[in-house]
Amino acid sequence: MAFELTSGAFSPGATIPAAHTCDGADLSPPLAWTSPPAGTKGFALVCEDPDAPRGLWVHWVLWDIPATATSLPEGVKADAKLADGSRHGRNDFGKLRYNGPCPPPGSPHRYVFRLFALDAVPALDPGATRAQLLDAIRGHVLGEAGLTGRYGRS
Repeated sequence: MAFELTSGAFSPGATIPAAHTCDGADLSPPLAWTSPPAGTKGFALVCEDPDAPRGLWVHWVLWDIPATATSLPEGVKADAKLADGSRHGRNDFGKLRYNGPCPPPGSPHRYVFRLFALDAVPALDPGATRAQLLDAIRGHVLGEAGLTGRYGRS
């Protein structure tokens, strides 16, 4: 079985429900994964919009997700460090939390959730950026699972 990322809120390529966007409660969607690679010591997650007008826009950065985890609940708390040890990075809204889709009116944008299985836990403090996280995990990624949803506003 392959390393796979899914959500109970939306199917791959489908519309992300408003509850997980700026038009709703702006809650992170529930995520679940299966079959991480052997030797996984933790996970890191990013959510990004490659269709943003100014280029790639980062909606969520989270790492130090325990190796024993198989899911994230809906509405992950907006704490810099979570009870399970997970740490939030700074998104492009300047926040240490999930901020959901909030595109300008027009064509729907893609929102790509990328979960990395890691052989080492990155030594980063809360507030690190996506770029800092990706640099810290370079050479430590055992596998990557992705999930893309869409959201548009008229």
